[in-house]
Amino acid sequence: MSDPNRTSQSMRHATGPAGAAARTPAAAVAPATRHPLAAVYRLLITATALTGLVLEAVATHHPVRLLASFTAQAGLAATLVSVASAHRAWTGRRPLSPGLTGAALSFLTLTAVLHHAVPATSTTAFALPSPTPGTPAHPLASLLLTTLTPLAALADWLLLTTPRGFRPRHAWQWPAYPLLYLAATLALPTTTGTRPGSLTTTLTTALASCLLPVITIAIDQVRPSPRLSRNRISPTGIGPLK
Repeated sequence: MSDPNRTSQSMRHATGPAGAAARTPAAAVAPATRHPLAAVYRLLITATALTGLVLEAVATHHPVRLLASFTAQAGLAATLVSVASAHRAWTGRRPLSPGLTGAALSFLTLTAVLHHAVPATSTTAFALPSPTPGTPAHPLASLLLTTLTPLAALADWLLLTTPRGFRPRHAWQWPAYPLLYLAATLALPTTTGTRPGSLTTTLTTALASCLLPVITIAIDQVRPSPRLSRNRISPTGIGPLK
């Protein structure tokens, strides 16, 4: 027969500090993993988008019209998300939600596609406002906001994050704001000082707003894990731009 006293002592030892440590999940006591290179890269994305916004503000001299532009709003979203992601990468904190970071990526991708593939949108509120004549800052601002920032964000997603972080629900969440913005420009075109665009341009913009998130999510489900594992910021199941 077992000794009741020994059994009681064993239970007390199991519930002591050593026993508690044995029952604590490894993830709860593991030190935070910092990613300084990823943080620096995301600060560069922040600087790129912020520089484009400042240059465009100088070029237009109409802050209200600039803030009403979807391209400027996407650049501002990229600035905020990238600086927050850089801080979390530097400190080793949990990455931002993939729904949030993926939305910023979706907005940037939409601005790039509309700028380069649908020239007719240059007369709509989705584009940057017309610059003041004789101001050389506008072309550089447009390059930063519609080309370099989206490309940098795409590289961040593909090279510094693990795949399969996006979810099917994001396919209708991310297009929600672009479609509402498009509806607002059709109802109140004078707010931005630009025309709402032709029917073809409007339908193309709406279609791109819906298809780009679906394509992004599909790619995320099949793309391989990045090789830059040492600089990777996102654990399995977490989305981009963390």
